[in-house]
Amino acid sequence: MPICTQNVGRVMEWLNTILQGVLLGGLYAMFAAGLSLIFGVMRLVNIAHGDLIVLAAYIALVTVETLGINPLTSLVIVVPVMAAIGYVLQRGLLNRTLGDDLLPPLLVTFGLSVIIQNALLEFFTADSRKLNAGQVEIASIHIGGGLAVGVLPLIQFALAVAVIAALQWLFYRTALGRAFRATSDDQPVAQLMGLNNSHVFALAMALSLAIVAVAGVLLAVRANFDPSIGPARLIFGFEAVIIGGLGSMWGTLAGGVIIGVAQAIGAKLDPGWNLLAGHIAFLLVLALRPEGLFPKVQG
Repeated sequence: MPICTQNVGRVMEWLNTILQGVLLGGLYAMFAAGLSLIFGVMRLVNIAHGDLIVLAAYIALVTVETLGINPLTSLVIVVPVMAAIGYVLQRGLLNRTLGDDLLPPLLVTFGLSVIIQNALLEFFTADSRKLNAGQVEIASIHIGGGLAVGVLPLIQFALAVAVIAALQWLFYRTALGRAFRATSDDQPVAQLMGLNNSHVFALAMALSLAIVAVAGVLLAVRANFDPSIGPARLIFGFEAVIIGGLGSMWGTLAGGVIIGVAQAIGAKLDPGWNLLAGHIAFLLVLALRPEGLFPKVQG
């Protein structure tokens, strides 16, 4: 009996590890969703994406400290502010770099990444910060067998699923989604049909940074952040997008979950394997299926 009990305990430990990894994957999917959207609409690889997530976290920090509200409530302010930044950024700067050559937008967004990092360092110093969401951070739901799900990770995963479902609906059920797909497929023809490509691209970036705002606030509540962590968030986002398959929103969620589970299992085996296990999972998927697990089918 004691041996049987020990085995059951180990199985439950591993189930709990995998469950926590799945929930963590929801956060990584949030990192990746905006990146996938921008690449899908305008074939723009945004090197500053991770730093924009950190920028959103700091805007949330200022909002919370100024108004004294809960970090999750600050989304009401942070989301429209980031969306406005996205529209102005795309309309005023990034649209000028788009074309057949992928290098100009890469260089410009790399420069933007450096500027954001140094600006945050200047205004907020290199000190690590974290937002306190109160009791929701420590609350959990017991689901039996010794398994418990944290309320905050569950909220993060639910938000990721909701955001990706909303993007899927927007792309295939709305006029704006049709405009996104038309400009992505053939910009000159879309322009001839009366679409203002510059405006459509700016709306896509605004939507991307609205998603980034949610990711930034969730990041700030979940863990410490400082001006230098943006590139690591960018890597997680890229890996989730590539694992899932370029252009696949639900694939992005699957990619985030795979990275999260790999990291959780790696940390269970050895704390030093936490991040490494996620990168190994990415390389394995890339080696076996270079197009990703759920590549977008070209019509």
